[in-house]
Amino acid sequence: MEKNVTNNPVQLELFKAYSHQSNPSFSDNSHQPLSENSEKNNHAKWTMHEFFAGSGMASYGLKGMFTPIWANDISEKKAAVYQANFKSDYFILDDICNIQGKNLPFAHLSWASFPCQDLSLAGSIGGIHAARSGLIWEWMRVFDELIKKPKIIIMENVIGLVSAHNGDNYRAIHNALLKRGFACGCIAINANKFVPQSRPRVFIIAVEQSCPISKTITSNNPCWLHNDAIIKLGNTLPRWIWWNVPEPSTTPIPLQNIIDETIPYNKDEVLKLIPNKHWEELLKHESIIATGYRRTRQGKQQLELRFDGIAGCLRTPEGGSSKQFVIIKKGNDIHARLLTTREAARLMGAPESFLLPGSDNDGYKAMGDAVVAPVVRFLGTNILKILAETIYDK
Repeated sequence: MEKNVTNNPVQLELFKAYSHQSNPSFSDNSHQPLSENSEKNNHAKWTMHEFFAGSGMASYGLKGMFTPIWANDISEKKAAVYQANFKSDYFILDDICNIQGKNLPFAHLSWASFPCQDLSLAGSIGGIHAARSGLIWEWMRVFDELIKKPKIIIMENVIGLVSAHNGDNYRAIHNALLKRGFACGCIAINANKFVPQSRPRVFIIAVEQSCPISKTITSNNPCWLHNDAIIKLGNTLPRWIWWNVPEPSTTPIPLQNIIDETIPYNKDEVLKLIPNKHWEELLKHESIIATGYRRTRQGKQQLELRFDGIAGCLRTPEGGSSKQFVIIKKGNDIHARLLTTREAARLMGAPESFLLPGSDNDGYKAMGDAVVAPVVRFLGTNILKILAETIYDK
């Protein structure tokens, strides 16, 4: 590393303290392409609606289990990603406020990854009735207008859905589903059980009240799928379902397999923003790949790193949110660059063949707003497929 990598005297002294140590060459951690699931959507036994479809990662995760026959999103750029990968004639590019439920074909499952901006702890916390996250009520309207309704519903959103406003956001949805004749419960899964990205998300799974539910996927008590906020809700709400499936035992692909070390470094100037505490931790390692975001603390920008082999939660490049940086230390060399859109796609569980048309910002948005495909597949395999078999295969 060049000696002028930082002008901070404390950081420079820390670097000098560690740079005299012998540092073996950085191991070759060139990425291994993620395998693509061989199952095709047109082989799926059951069908699905995909509301707020975005780039189609829910559909991709449910390959071989549920065939999308209708999908909708308002974003032209996300629609371009969806169409590039699924080449569908069923995708409707339009505001959900213009969708009429009577025009939709019957599907066995309705998936809705509704907007999170008013529920995210990084957002305004406007709540479930605010303009963007409140579009869930438009989904409810469309659902009410369906001539024949699916008996299985799943909704996805951020942890703030259950933790913000003392859980009132979730309660509103739960009670609305009860009025429509459904029993339901929600679960929380962090994507870091499947990919090297910290991305906790809430999934509401609802079933028409008259339908049988296999005892193999429920219990009378909470489990690893339920955090404290969810447990509190589950203990107080009627017709609550405690979903319960075994915790995944697989090890996520390592972060170094996600990162392409052939990409040029072009952001070394951000190294001077690393806080002294993080800089000291960085220099303890002979070689390491760290990730980080710029944040403003007490009016000053700083680049906060994590060293646990897990990337931070992907964001969209909107509303002042910064893009994620990759910091790579090889011996005495330390360099920085932005996470690429392909690396972001890998962090979402997308295969190498997944197309990302448009600009880098378009790719960041498509992935930052998406749901992690292996998490969807886990839910499909362990809960949704079993529900469909029990409910529809009678």
